[in-house]
Amino acid sequence: MQERAEQTRRSLLEAAASLFDERGYAGTSISDIATRSGHTSGAIYFHYASKEKLALAVVEGHFATWPPLIERHTEPATGTPALEQLMGLSFAVARAFRDDIVVRAGARLWTERTLIAAPLPPPFVGWIDAVTAMLERSRAEGELAPHIDPERAARTVVCAFFGVHTVSEALDRRRSIEDHLSDLWALLLPSLQARPAPMELLPVARQG
Repeated sequence: MQERAEQTRRSLLEAAASLFDERGYAGTSISDIATRSGHTSGAIYFHYASKEKLALAVVEGHFATWPPLIERHTEPATGTPALEQLMGLSFAVARAFRDDIVVRAGARLWTERTLIAAPLPPPFVGWIDAVTAMLERSRAEGELAPHIDPERAARTVVCAFFGVHTVSEALDRRRSIEDHLSDLWALLLPSLQARPAPMELLPVARQG
């Protein structure tokens, strides 16, 4: 019974996410979600109580994607240099934004947060902290250029990364996001690396 309820909740969540991604929060109704999911409006209210609760669940699902992804790509014991790990993480995140409906919908709902009568988690802070830690480790490894301040650079990298996502979403729904991200790293790496060699690092990180 519990497994069936979880399957229903996930089905409703994904149906809502697909509609929020396509139409936005205001353009999506409970009736639309019921039709898309194949469940009744009563089932939606039983599991989520309101459209606001569904939107909050989608945004929370978006943010829940990142901790395991960060952990998987930042494990020091793998022996992979921190800069390479950082780039590999960025491509993994890019693919999640492109391919995962809950991630995409959560991002759109965050931009529409003033329409949602529910408190949403704060964005970006965790990313800045994670990138700072990776740049500090890169410094300890001797791979970071001496003029780079990890915390300030991390903020700039995060701003640039999400700027690329915003533009890529507007231009082609992120279909070319990996190419755009490669262009960004080709621009950033000569400044970040102690011994600039972006074309050696990029293909390896992109595959990871």
